[in-house]
Amino acid sequence: MARLLVATVPMTGHVRPMAALVRALAQRGHAIAWQTGRKFEPLVRDSGAAFRPMAPDTDWDDADIEAAFPGLRRRRGIARLKAQLDAAFIAPAPRQMRDLEAACDAFAPDAVLADQAHLGAALLHERHGVPWAGLGVSALGVPSVDTAPFGSALPPARNDGDRSRNRLLNALILRGLFAGTNRAWRRARAAAGLPPGEGTYFDVLSPQLYLQPTVPGFEYVRSDLPPQVHFIGPLWLREGPRPPALPAWWAEVEGAHRAGRPLVLVTQGTLATDVRELIVPALRALAREDMLVVATAAPEAVAAALDGAPPANARLAPFVPYPALLPLLSAVVTNGGYGGVQQALAHGLPLVVAGGSEEKPEIAARVAWSGAGLDLRTGRPSPRALLQAVRRVLDEPAFKTRARALAAEMAAFDAPALGAALVERLAATRAPVLRSAGG
Repeated sequence: MARLLVATVPMTGHVRPMAALVRALAQRGHAIAWQTGRKFEPLVRDSGAAFRPMAPDTDWDDADIEAAFPGLRRRRGIARLKAQLDAAFIAPAPRQMRDLEAACDAFAPDAVLADQAHLGAALLHERHGVPWAGLGVSALGVPSVDTAPFGSALPPARNDGDRSRNRLLNALILRGLFAGTNRAWRRARAAAGLPPGEGTYFDVLSPQLYLQPTVPGFEYVRSDLPPQVHFIGPLWLREGPRPPALPAWWAEVEGAHRAGRPLVLVTQGTLATDVRELIVPALRALAREDMLVVATAAPEAVAAALDGAPPANARLAPFVPYPALLPLLSAVVTNGGYGGVQQALAHGLPLVVAGGSEEKPEIAARVAWSGAGLDLRTGRPSPRALLQAVRRVLDEPAFKTRARALAAEMAAFDAPALGAALVERLAATRAPVLRSAGG
C-alpha cells in the first residue's frame, strides 16, 4: 500500500471534494497524512487520514475571506481576482513548500496529492521530484488555443478565426493583464530556491497527473488538452453515517414535492456570503410565484437585509443537506460555486447562475454553454432578471433536457474510485499517468 501526503488550502470548497477522494484512498488501505487548516481537522480525521496542521501564517478562515485578506475589500471583478490569487495562493507557496518538506522528512510519502490552489506542492515537485497529483476544484483553467483566457468567461472557439483571437487574447491577458500576478509567482519561485522562470501563473499544472472532477460534457473541448488531465466525474463528500438534522419546516418541502409545486433552491455557497448579492434579490423576485423557495442563509441576516420577515413562500436555514434536498428540487439559483453546480447537474436540475467573484463567471459561462441553464453575467442580479430567468428554466424544456443529459453522463463515473485508482498508479510508477488514445 502507498503512503500519500495530501495538501489543501484552508477553503471548504477545496477540502470537501478532497475528503471524498481521501476517504476512497483510505478505504483501499493507503496510509495518508493530510496537511490543511485547523478548522478542518475533524473532517480530515473522519476521512481516514492523519491530520497535520498548516503553519499558522498560511492558515486562515474562509468564512470571512476579507478579514483574512483586507486588501480584497471593495474590490470586484478582475482586480479582486488578481488580489486574491496573490494573497491567498501565491504568497503562501514558499512556506507551504517548506511545510511539505518537513512532512516528507517525517512521513516519507510515495506521492503528494494537492488541490489546484496549493502551489507549495508544485514547488516541492520541481525542487525534489516528489510525484505530484493535482485535483481541480473549479472549472478547468488550462490555457488552450481553443479557449479564451481563463477569467474572460468567453465561449470556446468555433472556427479558426476564434482560435486566432484566442492566441492573441492569451498573450495579452495571461501575460499582460496578469503581469503582476506572474511577477508574484516568479518571486515565490525564487523564494523557494528555484529559478524564476518565464512561465505564467496559469501554466502551473502537474506534469504527472491532474484530476478534473466533472465530465467532458460540462467542459470546453480542447484539442491540445494535456494528456495527464483526466475527467473523473463529479466529486463531493457524501454525508457520514449520522445524517445532519433536517430543518423544522422540512415537511413543507416534502409536501410541495408531492403536490407537484415547484421547489427552487437559492444558494451562495461557502465563500461569497453577502446575502444582499443573490439571496435577497431572489427572494424578492420569487415572492409572488406559486413555488416554495429554499434559501441557504442565516434567517437573521436575511431579515436584516430585507428589513423585515422573508416572503411567505420562502424557507431559510444556514445549512440544508443536499442529499435530501436535491432530488426534490425543480431548479437551482446559485452564484456558481463549482461543487454545488456539479451536484445540481448530477441530479438533472436546470440552473440560473449569477457569478461575479473569484472564478464563478467561468463556471456560469460553462453552464450556459452546456445548455443546462442561464448565465446572468453578474454577481448582483436584479429581481426582474432573476424572475425572468427562473421562469425560463422552469418553463422551457430544453434546459431540463440538457441538465438530465449531463446527469446521465455523470452517472457513468465513479469519481472517488476512478480518482483513487489513478493516484495509486502514480504512487506505484512515479511516472506520468496519461490518458489512453482517444480518452
